[in-house]
Amino acid sequence: MDKKEIEARLKELRQEIDRVDRTILDCLKRRYSIVKEVGHLKRKLGVEVLDLNRERAVIKKILEENQGIFPENSLKAIFLEIVHTCRTAQELQKVAYLGPEATFSHMAALKFFGQAANFLPQESVLDVFEETESGRTKFGVVPVENSIEGTVSATLDAFSDYKLKVCGEVFIPVSHDLLNQTGRKEDIKKVISHPHALAQCRKWLRKNLPSVPVEEVSSTAFAARWAAVDPSVAAIASSLAARTYHLQAVATSIEDFHGNVTRFWVIGKESPGPTGKDKTSLFFSISDRPGALFEVLSSFAKRQINLSKIESRPAKNEPWHYFFFLDCDGHIKDQKVKECVEEISKICVRIEWLGSYPAGEEN
Repeated sequence: MDKKEIEARLKELRQEIDRVDRTILDCLKRRYSIVKEVGHLKRKLGVEVLDLNRERAVIKKILEENQGIFPENSLKAIFLEIVHTCRTAQELQKVAYLGPEATFSHMAALKFFGQAANFLPQESVLDVFEETESGRTKFGVVPVENSIEGTVSATLDAFSDYKLKVCGEVFIPVSHDLLNQTGRKEDIKKVISHPHALAQCRKWLRKNLPSVPVEEVSSTAFAARWAAVDPSVAAIASSLAARTYHLQAVATSIEDFHGNVTRFWVIGKESPGPTGKDKTSLFFSISDRPGALFEVLSSFAKRQINLSKIESRPAKNEPWHYFFFLDCDGHIKDQKVKECVEEISKICVRIEWLGSYPAGEEN
């Protein structure tokens, strides 16, 4: 092909791309309109808008029909955003999260709800619970545990005071950058961040900034906001925080252990129905006698129900007494999980179902 033929062919292909783009846009508008009508019918039936089982099935079917032709990760991201955006046609999702903007909690909220939701940052985990229980927001997003530093105790303890359910979980890979206004290490007079972030980077800080003091603040994003107005301060925060607050990276990926992941819970007033791949979270206390905890755990073992987490927390008003938090595979409506909970209810002094929800993807 000569130059003129190549240019003519390029023009044809670009025109074809334009036609495809218009078709995609027409389909998106049609989908949005259909989902809006679905939402209207759901409200008439008194059915919850959030249907994670249906959304998961939609994505799975799309990936199967793709047959690997379009890059799978990109296709999944595209359709997740379409599904999340169309969800707002049924009901605008108001979501509280541990702020300010650009925290890892914010990243988890974006991953679960998409860009179209109305996100409202809160100053503390308890504020997220308060906003959600009051109904001022439909959902909240809070950190529950980190793969290195362990449980976020404020989240677990809040369930004692707020009558909310876990209705989803999100896993966010955690990578920390050292950020300041100039990108120069010699300008740093103090390093600030959330206690977990500082703990996850302590070896790097000891090696690279041994004489620089560190200070704990309420969040990584708050640290970034501080660094944005104080040239002597460096923040340990995410790359999203760097973009949001116009900071420069002094160093990237400074966490001591790579593969660090934080698990977040989506909280609300109702838990979704079974999807076939679920988790159930429970909160319970037992009498102070030998074998009581063994009896509880045996109820799960004999039914071959896998426990993915169990942790004790001190009872605030009863010194040396403890509550237990437990995650198991399956949904509360699954027969063997239901039978197990009924059995341990006879053993426990107190038991509460915190929610059953689709198991999140850890990658």
